[in-house]
Amino acid sequence: MANIVKTIDSQTINNIIKQYKMDTENLPTGTVARKKIKSTQVQIYRSKKIMFQGKDAEQVASEVLGQKIAPTSSSSPSPKKTHTFDLHNTIGSDEAGSGDYFGPLTVCATYVSKKNAKLLKELGVMDSKTLTDIKIVELAEQIIQICPHSLIVLDNPNYNTKQLEGWSQVKMKAVLHNQAIKNVISRIEESELEQIVIDQFVQASTYEKYVIGKMPRKDITFFETKGESKSIAIAAASIIARYAFVKHMDRLAKDLKVLIPKGASNKVDLEAAKIVQKYDIQQLDEITKKHFKNRDKVLDLIKRKRRN
Repeated sequence: MANIVKTIDSQTINNIIKQYKMDTENLPTGTVARKKIKSTQVQIYRSKKIMFQGKDAEQVASEVLGQKIAPTSSSSPSPKKTHTFDLHNTIGSDEAGSGDYFGPLTVCATYVSKKNAKLLKELGVMDSKTLTDIKIVELAEQIIQICPHSLIVLDNPNYNTKQLEGWSQVKMKAVLHNQAIKNVISRIEESELEQIVIDQFVQASTYEKYVIGKMPRKDITFFETKGESKSIAIAAASIIARYAFVKHMDRLAKDLKVLIPKGASNKVDLEAAKIVQKYDIQQLDEITKKHFKNRDKVLDLIKRKRRN
């Protein structure tokens, strides 16, 4: 089954929707229209990308777009490329929020088949560190429709409870990564799975020591530093994890009517101090990782302000 992705302008989108009487209601998030034409599913995204998915994709794309679409062909990997994860059916996992004082720890594992690896690249999936929050939301809403995945959100109250019980952040991440990977394996044909790649945050031996239960398919599991740039599956997982984190932070800001900055900088301390003054320290603790040094800095800022 072929997959074709093209970028089109707003006028072309409107013309296609009208000409082919595409469905525009009750659609997945991020989708503006879709319809099955012949044996091909046609989907238009908010990002102004149109995707053709099916055995007649080239023919339908040529007809709909009014231009000749060449048949897709597989190309050989660059000789400079030292990793080949995208040439295999792969589960990738990554997390977001671990370095942020505010907000949860989010972990995602995503299964990307060889076929979908190329499709995700055409959609623009890449290292999330190079993407804006707006682009991450846009891409995540497309990825979740295409790839089996598992997203786990450890909110601040539960994060803080685990930390008080003696769990290091590394242990939390290991347990969540392992569980997310297990969840994805249960949702796919395991016989088709060829590799599992984890964005490395700790040595493999320590990871294995921390996980609850056994590592699934340890025989095909790899750990890669800067994995987002080496595996499209990790990049996809990273984008979904970051998407969940961004959405959670937006909700916090809206509910409390305050600025909720990302990271753990001095700016974060200043905004956190404002939250304590507007509410109280208990409210701050409900939405932050209490063991971060930022908490002591916030309390110090408030004491100094009261003295002045």
